[in-house]
Amino acid sequence: MQNIPYLNAVGTLQYLATSTCPDISYAVGVLARFNTNPGIKHWKAVKHLFQYLKGSLDYKLVYAHTDSSQPFITYTDANHGGNLDNGHSTSGYAIIIGGGAVIWSSCLQSVVSLSITEAEYIAAVEVGKEIIWMRNLLTEFGSNLTSPSHLLIDNNSAVIVAKTLNIMVV
Repeated sequence: MQNIPYLNAVGTLQYLATSTCPDISYAVGVLARFNTNPGIKHWKAVKHLFQYLKGSLDYKLVYAHTDSSQPFITYTDANHGGNLDNGHSTSGYAIIIGGGAVIWSSCLQSVVSLSITEAEYIAAVEVGKEIIWMRNLLTEFGSNLTSPSHLLIDNNSAVIVAKTLNIMVV
């Protein structure tokens, strides 16, 4: 593995995942965990991801005018204990404007959650920070944001926890 450009390839993939390809964010995050000691199977996974990218050159983010009353919609999700090495969960989110993603992320949570509810709630709190940032940015651009922003979570128990804590949930 000493003569294989694993770090360069993963760095290139990280750039793509951050700037134009939200669909590979999770896979790149997993590959980056092995930067210090990659094996042959990791290199094969990198090559497989490049093959996927080659086959998806026609895929693109598309933005269009929508009649939605919401300037943006945010989706979040999490798994529970998805990293078998340390038990950490993975959070993911996407902020959508005009039908296309403008901000996205997939990363390991910094703490070990004890349930899927907790993992989903942690993910929602983290994306809440991004929602505040996006609202501030749009306000700076002149948008008049009077209604709450929508955060879509697919876990009913996390929504119940948020409502119990008096967080505005729609």
